Amino acid sequence: MTAADQLRRLALFRDGEPLRHVHQVPPRAGEVADWPDWLPETVRTALNDHGIPRPWTHQVAAADRVHSGGHTVIATGTASGKSLAYLMPVLSALSEDEPAAAIYLSPTKALAADQFRAINRIGSPGCVPATLDGDTPYDQRQWITRHANLILTNPDMLHYVVLPRHDRWAKFLRRLRYVIIDEAHAYRGVFGSHVALVLRRLHRLARHYGANPTFIAASATTGDPEAGTSRLLGVDVEAVTTDGSPHPGVTFGLWEPPLLADQTGENGAPQRKSALTETSELLADLVNRQTRTVAFVRSRRGVELVSSLAREQLAGSGRSSRIAAYRSGYLRDDRRRLEAGLRDGDLLGVAATNALELGIDIAGLDAVLLCGYPGTLASLWQQAGRAGRGDVPALAVLVARDDPLDTYLVNHPDAIFSRPVEACVLDPTNPYILGPHLLCAADEQALRADDLAMFGGEAAEAALTELAAARLVRRRGQSWYFTGRNRPDVALRGAVGMPIDVIETESGELLGTVDSGSAHSLVHPGAVYLHQGSSYLVDELDEAEYAAFVRSAKPEYSTHPRSTTDITVLKVRRYQDAGPIGLYFGDVEVVNQVVAYQRRRLPGGEIMDEVPLDLPPQTLRTVAVWWTISEAALAEASVGRPEIPGALHAAEHAAIGLLPLVATCDRWDIGGLSTPGHADTGDPTIFVYDGHHGGAGFSERGFTAWRDWLTATSEAISACECEYGCPSCVQSPKCGNGNEPLSKPGALKVLGAVLAATPIKRG
Repeated sequence: MTAADQLRRLALFRDGEPLRHVHQVPPRAGEVADWPDWLPETVRTALNDHGIPRPWTHQVAAADRVHSGGHTVIATGTASGKSLAYLMPVLSALSEDEPAAAIYLSPTKALAADQFRAINRIGSPGCVPATLDGDTPYDQRQWITRHANLILTNPDMLHYVVLPRHDRWAKFLRRLRYVIIDEAHAYRGVFGSHVALVLRRLHRLARHYGANPTFIAASATTGDPEAGTSRLLGVDVEAVTTDGSPHPGVTFGLWEPPLLADQTGENGAPQRKSALTETSELLADLVNRQTRTVAFVRSRRGVELVSSLAREQLAGSGRSSRIAAYRSGYLRDDRRRLEAGLRDGDLLGVAATNALELGIDIAGLDAVLLCGYPGTLASLWQQAGRAGRGDVPALAVLVARDDPLDTYLVNHPDAIFSRPVEACVLDPTNPYILGPHLLCAADEQALRADDLAMFGGEAAEAALTELAAARLVRRRGQSWYFTGRNRPDVALRGAVGMPIDVIETESGELLGTVDSGSAHSLVHPGAVYLHQGSSYLVDELDEAEYAAFVRSAKPEYSTHPRSTTDITVLKVRRYQDAGPIGLYFGDVEVVNQVVAYQRRRLPGGEIMDEVPLDLPPQTLRTVAVWWTISEAALAEASVGRPEIPGALHAAEHAAIGLLPLVATCDRWDIGGLSTPGHADTGDPTIFVYDGHHGGAGFSERGFTAWRDWLTATSEAISACECEYGCPSCVQSPKCGNGNEPLSKPGALKVLGAVLAATPIKRG
């Protein structure tokens, strides 16, 4: 049965008309090339014995450039063999008599471990690989410093282990010839900005020990890979983008869950079947047909729900045990067991977070389900590319969430299939990120004046001036020295503070962890916490001890936090004057407090009650885009004073939902606030802000592309079939006010007034 037949059978099997669009990506033949002349015969033989008789053309093009010392990014499709492109020059260098070394960096431990297994299987002469991650014992780390010449690790270990103790790694750093950054498209936003600065610190220390490494990045297809990767690596990079590998083709379905006939949501809005429920049923259907499938789900909680519901549907079939969940927060042994099950085929179906989006070797998959748009086209195609390896055509299905962006995309397929992939957004000069990394760099080795160009030039000098005023560094001559008592605590993945351990009270078992910034939302007292298909109730959140204590339970409800938000404008950076409309970008302070949680009955989602919470407020200094609309302009647009709060609130929700259309983010990266009269602007105002300290480039992109962004927002609301507003247009799953008040007609009037305004050109 072809992938297209499989998709149509699934559509007939489901109720309603969920299949909105089918897109065919045609198969592509491969183009082979000869092995490079500089590749040693011993390496060539090892690769041939490993089942690689000849390389693809893009592999040789990239390898030739790297071998000649050029910093390079290979930006080709999933399963295009990017690893061979960087392994050819690396294995060649390690096979020579002259000592050489290389570092391989991946965003996840699982991917580094997978690459280690692949390199070991090749068995190239002279290559002594070793993985270095949080699970590596101390004595093994000592062995690695002395003997390994290819270290496979992640940016976190580089930041926490190698760079602070660089004197112990001096022998390795002195020989460092190549630095490989795999899955480079994953380094975006705040995380990407942190990693960019870690790489600059590595480069500086390598030069200190006399090395001048060549950087090699492997990336999914992205917009402008040269500029984006150069910003990430801090060096000028040339891109190889012509893909010479074969591809079996993809049948890609856009799927919208049907409306529930007898159920309505908040304010009587029509309610669609949950994307989680629909994905679990599709996963069960596919597994029941012996179709090896991965379902990508956005959240940890969603992963657990999808796998649990799919197993329930196959109870008694003998196949329920062949479905599992895979996400971050699991313990090491659990992760390794699941990865082995994927590789050897014991697992037929897996619900996973984007941890499996990356290049872990799970060849042989037949289908991929995407439970909701993953936030960027790069991720969408990367996830879809996990299926259909070899000659087997792929089946990919995007199951739309009840969300403005997802609804827009499944009903506007050109926005997926005719739009170029986004460029990665990151900002290494973000002062909230740059300052702490400069402290780390000064602690590792005194910063010299000629180092500052590597860290942003004027931005680095300004940050050091502030750090000196705070007495964290001292300038002597042309160098800055770290003067703090303790090494700066910098969390690369955006979390602030130590992770919270989730502990089962009765047994004392550590179930997993959550980052401290999410603790108030995920493990507040009374929250339902899900782990490997089992549910728990949180009895206590002890932030002083970094622990949440839970007990096993099977409540017939889910929990959803409610919060309040206040915003203060600190500085206007950019402004467009359009008469009664003002468009701004600048610095803001956001104070958020989780004040209660709702209990919603399963599976329907009806609100049972609301329970108050006593949790402290959390403060965020970030950047925002905001626009003001005078009351006169609103009156002219027929938005009466009583309707203003609901109109602004609905427009805010929809705008947040559609910002990922123009920025490399998802709605969980950003927040918003609307008010009929803000103290700092004096007018009705809508704010959309980056949910990270110092910002991540998302709202700034909204400012520069505001017309495209708000036009799509207006179109999404207009196209929605509901009368008063629903999750597909103006309701938000993360609204701290329970989606009250909302006015769908008012939102269209507000957006119409903004889009009709003409910016005034100042002479």
